[in-house]
Amino acid sequence: MTTLTRELKPLLLFLVTITSSTLLPVQSDNTNHVYSPCADTTVQVSDGFTFSIAFSSSKAFFFNSTLQLSPCDSRLSLTSQNSQISVFRPKVDEISLLTINTSSFSPGDFGGYMVAFAGRKYAARSLPAFVANSTYTVTSFTLVLEFKKGRLQNLYWKRDGCAKCSGNSKFVCLNNQDCAIRTSSCIKNGGSVDCSLGIQLAFSGTDKHFSALNSWYEVENLRQYSLYGLYSNLRDSLTSQYNNIF
Repeated sequence: MTTLTRELKPLLLFLVTITSSTLLPVQSDNTNHVYSPCADTTVQVSDGFTFSIAFSSSKAFFFNSTLQLSPCDSRLSLTSQNSQISVFRPKVDEISLLTINTSSFSPGDFGGYMVAFAGRKYAARSLPAFVANSTYTVTSFTLVLEFKKGRLQNLYWKRDGCAKCSGNSKFVCLNNQDCAIRTSSCIKNGGSVDCSLGIQLAFSGTDKHFSALNSWYEVENLRQYSLYGLYSNLRDSLTSQYNNIF
């Protein structure tokens, strides 16, 4: 089970973090030396925390078509189902932006859905989220990691009901929850839009010292702004290209 990250080909990824000025600064050494997403750990504020996102078909994440298991569970046999993973290690309770360069990777070619996960005995996983198919591509997500006493309890995708793309003809609202771009508009398919995947990450709950994790509340306060507008100081970086979309 813990060999998953060696068996599946990792994707090119990029991660940046910011700390909101309204959060109390915390100076602390990293105390979490668990680096496998398929291992258990407890964390405190400012620790690094390793988790993964697996890409496959929606049904690939279910055992016997009924029970959703963690991608770390060998019963899913993701390695034989044309699946891929990205591994991330953000700092606990910092608002982070995770990006995956899709110039050579098309989520739609690997099932079109993704699941975020971490842990083994205390395995946690998100519900499958649609990313892309031959018609539509969703490029922007918000993922919340929920902890209790420093142990991961849940990962869930937070939707805003297409508020960011309402009235914008470049986007299509899917299922009243996701803003999608037509896949034909992506650069990889001859269009003009960079469809690299961006995931805003935040934390909620408590760390192993019972300190509250507040970054999710900061994200809620900033939801009126463009996801990538939060990273205006990165204009010359990979993420700056997204300003052409929003």
